[in-house]
Amino acid sequence: MTSIQEAVPSARRRRRWPKIVLIAIAVILVFRSFAFQPFNIPAASMMPTLLVGDYLLVEKYAYGYTHYSLPFSPELFSGRIFGAAPERGDVVAFRLPKDDGGVYIKRVVGLPGDRIHMKQGLLLINGTPVARERLADFDGNACGTSANAGIKRWRETLPNGVSYETLDCVDNGFYDNTDIYWVPPGHFFVLGDNRDNSSDSRVLSAMGYIPLDNFIGRVGMIVYSRSPESGAGRIGKLIR
Repeated sequence: MTSIQEAVPSARRRRRWPKIVLIAIAVILVFRSFAFQPFNIPAASMMPTLLVGDYLLVEKYAYGYTHYSLPFSPELFSGRIFGAAPERGDVVAFRLPKDDGGVYIKRVVGLPGDRIHMKQGLLLINGTPVARERLADFDGNACGTSANAGIKRWRETLPNGVSYETLDCVDNGFYDNTDIYWVPPGHFFVLGDNRDNSSDSRVLSAMGYIPLDNFIGRVGMIVYSRSPESGAGRIGKLIR
């Protein structure tokens, strides 16, 4: 028979569990709102930097906080608290100004006041071509077809020294030659690293320029990957 003395501690332990669960939920929400938020990559627009099936952490503190930093994005306040602007070359998570229902990940190449121009697949910033170097072809399904080889790959280096790889699926593709884009004050111009397979700021009717308040954070590192093209060495890889 269980004594009264034995039953009382057991009842106390049962009453403690809901409090522990609530505290754990609160810690997770605070961590997700103010420190890191996990995302996964469902599309090929940022290949070869990010592969389909990559899981990554976004640093939410990098640019300060807007209402988009909060779970479900309630409009509790306007503007950005502890604000900081993205730097050229940052890989960023943001919501669209036209439809803020989804989260997108691209690379910042244009800052407020910049003139951005694509000519024969080459990126120009304020009239100066961005340095790029031809690399070995990329082998992988990055272009929306069954082909797995022979995709042109370049190393691009921005004026501030940030260097990364880009892919070129099609010579003189639809967005390889554009008009000049003038980035408005308080806005940024973003591109996918997979240049011919990315809807980005070049498509003004769909994405266009990204306001500072729409940034969620900066992509920090890959924590896991289900991509068949990914090796174990990608886990823990810092993104730049």
